[in-house]
Amino acid sequence: MRRRGTDTRRVRVAIAAVAVLALLAGCTAFQSLGGGHPEGDPGSDRLGWENGYWYDDPLNVTASDGYNASEREAVVARTMARVEAIRDLEFNETVPVDVISREQYLANRSGGGGSANHSRWNDQVWESLFIVGERSSFSNSSSETLGQSVQGYYSPGKDAIVLVSDSPTPTIDRTTLAHELVHALQDQHFGFGADGDTQDQQLSNRGITEGDARYVDTLYENRCEGQWGCIPKPKSDGGGGGSASTGYNRGLFLTIYTPYAAGSQFIDRVRAQSGWDGVNEVYDARPESTEQLIHPQLYPSEKPVNVTVPDRSSGEWRRFDVDPVADTVGEASVYAMLVHNGAVDPENRYGYDSEPSAGWGGDSVVPYTNGTVGGYVWETVWDSEGDAEQFRSAYGAVLDSHDARNPRGNVYVIPDGEFADAFRVVREGKRVRVVNAPTVDALDAVHSRSGSG
Repeated sequence: MRRRGTDTRRVRVAIAAVAVLALLAGCTAFQSLGGGHPEGDPGSDRLGWENGYWYDDPLNVTASDGYNASEREAVVARTMARVEAIRDLEFNETVPVDVISREQYLANRSGGGGSANHSRWNDQVWESLFIVGERSSFSNSSSETLGQSVQGYYSPGKDAIVLVSDSPTPTIDRTTLAHELVHALQDQHFGFGADGDTQDQQLSNRGITEGDARYVDTLYENRCEGQWGCIPKPKSDGGGGGSASTGYNRGLFLTIYTPYAAGSQFIDRVRAQSGWDGVNEVYDARPESTEQLIHPQLYPSEKPVNVTVPDRSSGEWRRFDVDPVADTVGEASVYAMLVHNGAVDPENRYGYDSEPSAGWGGDSVVPYTNGTVGGYVWETVWDSEGDAEQFRSAYGAVLDSHDARNPRGNVYVIPDGEFADAFRVVREGKRVRVVNAPTVDALDAVHSRSGSG
């Protein structure tokens, strides 16, 4: 994702019709705190009790006219108690929660930061995935896709939560509040740690923080279906929801949603095997790739292959002056590319599993520039030659979806559109290399051929 210089906020986005993970239907049921609990104030802090409220206490609040300050405090206190009861962890301190309008959020949000040079480098990475084309940028596409769907965020630097309300009166989405409170709980007990240098590392690392929070907010919502009395869900006035936005980029959203969907499945498996103690331990030994996140049975044994791309550029073509110079997009992003461009059509797109992406072993994307336009070399390594050929074929389907022509051998040309470029696609054993340039003649200048490649 490579958004250096941006806010470190943990953001929850609204997901339309994503089957609040039916995969969690078989998860361990919530167990009431042993022996119940005393009535009223227990006299000292207890698991499932926060700031005057037990997790199963009723609230005297009115949602129809928005929540005033005292009502918000009550809702937050009981939700903290409920998150404790589900997650089996005690809050060390109260978490401040503020509610702002979407207009305020859009006006206040950061422009993204970072250098123009790094932004161009990052855009080439996303272009290699056929997700963000030359007519846009990652910054613009992510703003258009997420700006209207963000429901709240936790800011580690301020140890505080901000909820975004689409109503003129302050409303609270109970699921978002529970989700962001899990982030506060994580911060108090484990910290977030380094995000990682590559897109794949960032997505897999966030798969634990976002997956844990998504898992808990799903359990929370399940309790609201009958076991607990809960505040009502706010009515939508059409102001939120990324799927309704005219700038909604489905491939980008599918990539960004990986930690929520694949992460919660991973957490579900760990908890089923080792309980919450096992989940806590994962924070010190997170998955090293989205492959491990998508296929938990491969964690922690199957490590990603370190892929390096030799610099064979010539003339005016050069690598960007960024560190590191290469990115690893990972299995989840490969999957998003194939789905977004119609190369695969999975029954459950949020399962992140397809045959052409499942054999991923490692990859490296190196963007290039001649000072005016860009190109890239993307080398992938697969578990077997059959897996490599399957990916090469699926990549061919991506090119076909953009009306690519095949003037000779392994060279392809997309004549027009936002991905109009030349491509050289070569499979050598378990490796598939894609070289991209604005024209066929520029392919060798970006990456000269060695042998058949």
